[in-house]
Amino acid sequence: QVQLVESGGGLVQPGGSLRLSCAASGSFFKINDMGWFRQAPGKQRESVARISNDGNTNYVDSVKGRFTISRDNAKNTVYLQMNSLTPEDTAVYYCNAVAVVVGNLVHNYWGQGTQVTVSS
Repeated sequence: QVQLVESGGGLVQPGGSLRLSCAASGSFFKINDMGWFRQAPGKQRESVARISNDGNTNYVDSVKGRFTISRDNAKNTVYLQMNSLTPEDTAVYYCNAVAVVVGNLVHNYWGQGTQVTVSS
């Protein structure tokens, strides 16, 4: 089993910044891709940013140039630096990780979610 614990959400004014963190723990051999999804009220969950274990990244168009995803493989932690936030970024943000576990099986894991609210 893999547990993902997120932190860093909160309330911020438009134009402000937040940094989300997500640490993976438990029994696994390797973490492959890690990423962040978000779900706003009444909308489907969408992928915001992803990073491979060798550092390749991709972003949804709406956050390019404003958000930066990074990871620390030694700490099994992924970060999301969010700058120039707008009210449209308001959502619950979920951490996601693809891990190789016992039996060389590959599973998809989710964090519990952290609320990000952008409002004046």
